[in-house]
Amino acid sequence: MLTDLSLNRGLRKGLDSLKLKAPTDVQAQVIPAALAGKNLLVSAETGSGKTLAYLIPCAQRILDAKVMRQAGTLVLVLVPTRELARQVEKHLIPLIKHTALTSGIITGGNSFKYQQSILRKNPEFIISTPGRLVEMINTESADFSSLQTLVLDEADRMLDMGFREDVLEIIAACNPQRQTLLLSATLRHTGISSIAQEILTDAEQITVGAERSQHSQIYQQVILCDDKDHKEKVLVHLLKADTLPKADTALKSDTAPSSESVPSLEITPSPETAVAPEENNPPTKVHKVLKKFLVFSNTRAQVDKLGAHLRYQKIRAGALHGDLTQEERNHVIALFAEGKINVLVASDVAARGLDVKNIDTVINFDFPRNIDDYVHRIGRTGRAGRQGLAISFVASYDWNLMASVERHNGTPFEKRSIKSLKAKFKGPKKIKSNGKAAGPKKKKKKPEDKKASRHRYSKNKGKRGSKTDSGSGLASKDGLAPLMKKQRPETKPS
Repeated sequence: MLTDLSLNRGLRKGLDSLKLKAPTDVQAQVIPAALAGKNLLVSAETGSGKTLAYLIPCAQRILDAKVMRQAGTLVLVLVPTRELARQVEKHLIPLIKHTALTSGIITGGNSFKYQQSILRKNPEFIISTPGRLVEMINTESADFSSLQTLVLDEADRMLDMGFREDVLEIIAACNPQRQTLLLSATLRHTGISSIAQEILTDAEQITVGAERSQHSQIYQQVILCDDKDHKEKVLVHLLKADTLPKADTALKSDTAPSSESVPSLEITPSPETAVAPEENNPPTKVHKVLKKFLVFSNTRAQVDKLGAHLRYQKIRAGALHGDLTQEERNHVIALFAEGKINVLVASDVAARGLDVKNIDTVINFDFPRNIDDYVHRIGRTGRAGRQGLAISFVASYDWNLMASVERHNGTPFEKRSIKSLKAKFKGPKKIKSNGKAAGPKKKKKKPEDKKASRHRYSKNKGKRGSKTDSGSGLASKDGLAPLMKKQRPETKPS
């Protein structure tokens, strides 16, 4: 399909460097519609190639229009997180490398003055997070009066993070004659339809695949756990077992899943871990089940603690969360991408936008809070048609959340266990038809005597001089009431 489009020669060279020969489903539908100048409302699963689906037509429209160099920003891409901004730029730079187009990133955590200097250079593409861009608009450092295309990527996530007002303020500063592309993992989000009505006119809706895709290329497993300490032991066991090369005879270990369908990658052992074969024995084929691990936790404090615990266990691990500076985030992601660390413990800041190659497994140390978070977490593996593995630790308090995800997927999770670390928790004793735990039956209360429960009979209970049910004038019959003087009977004069 890409060969049929009359793309700029420089863009074609860029696509060749990206080795993009056949478009993905979302690219095949979005690129022609965006090139036609239509407003689009797009829903596509994570890892489907939607970033290039909007970057290619945006770049082509600029090259076709031949706008003056000093026209200002022509394409604005709004994203929810700094990591996603860096991933978008990572796709854009090789695409426009052989053209005269330039780009810049505007995000929090970097020097304000430096980013003002980026805008003064009038790059055609600006990739930004909403918070910092609003600051730029308020100081009149950004000019979007000539904007051709506005892209809202991961719009559902931006709304979840509370950026609605910032997004609307940015849109108000943009050229009203622009093209708008709104991309979201789900169009059923409570805020997507309302904001789409405000900013889109005559929009064409494109949905690729089922919303909240089941990720059929990802093996999804669960391991029952008792508590946090038990989870830590299971995690260390899995990481140490899977990061070491294994001979064929060792593949049937106690960490093997119940299904034999888990992918294994045949590799050549490194000099440090390779074992010289004996003269009389033939060399053994070496396998490595997993190469890179992404471990998710729900809190920033737990991310730091877990990362430190893994390093104490001699595992090369790093931590990534929202409290780190931008330089620290970039450094950790670079170490993970280059393989200098092979385990990255992260909060949900990495659930969207982190696109590191060869992440073979995702481990949910803490089960995600909802279905969307689960889908985006496991979507960090099994990208671009590759197979991946997702393992979730499930304690008793996670069971109902797991059942909700399982019911949505339509297929049960594969149960996995470790012989030496089996959990005492085996699942709830009673399960409802929807898979959730059944609670104890509530005892029916006996009907109370209406007269006894009326306020006028109970409001003066315990007060001095109040009447009891028997009608006595004494305040109490329990012996604790204060002594009362006997009134002498009046004597009539004789």
